[in-house]
Amino acid sequence: MIDEQTKRRGTFWREFPILIAVAIVVAVVVRAFVMQTFFIPSQSMEHTLNINDRVLVNKLVYDFRAPRRGEVIVFKAPSNWDGDPTERDFIKRVIAVAGDHVVCCDAKQRIMVNGQPLDEPYIFHDDDGLVDLASDEPFDVTVPGGRLWVMGDHRSQSGDSRQHYLQTKDPDIATIAVKTVVGRAFVVFWPVTRAKWLKVPATFAKVPSPPKT
Repeated sequence: MIDEQTKRRGTFWREFPILIAVAIVVAVVVRAFVMQTFFIPSQSMEHTLNINDRVLVNKLVYDFRAPRRGEVIVFKAPSNWDGDPTERDFIKRVIAVAGDHVVCCDAKQRIMVNGQPLDEPYIFHDDDGLVDLASDEPFDVTVPGGRLWVMGDHRSQSGDSRQHYLQTKDPDIATIAVKTVVGRAFVVFWPVTRAKWLKVPATFAKVPSPPKT
């Protein structure tokens, strides 16, 4: 007779491939629809995000609401932004949303959104304390409907809305479509020494609603 232990061992090995298949399906579904990890390949978000950081991205949140000012998002790069065809996913900070009036700069060299200056402590600074300018050239633009104005925190190293607007003076080329957003980056999880939540800076809570047209 086959003892109970042998039966259980046989049952386990028969069910093991099913368990593996279920685990793979769950992982694929989570990656496709819920959360995904992304690797940071460039300097454009330093030092909020450094090269080789890994972030976790919530891919579900924008199925229920629109992206908000101050959030760090991953999006599919517009074709005219895509200098490197191997880099299709970009990561930037939302500075302004549809209808917002974005101006650079006030007397203190701060970007203004709907007349409210932004205090941006996250902008890149080097080891000697030298801080990037909010923008090295002035601009004045209203964000078109269904689009976002996004910028890197390392302004001098970021191909973003500011750069493309200064090159083209076209608000549509300079902004990204909301529908191209993959999700919100909400935590740095690797390396462990840099683990942190990616919170919305307090300055964005002071920005008023866009002017009515």
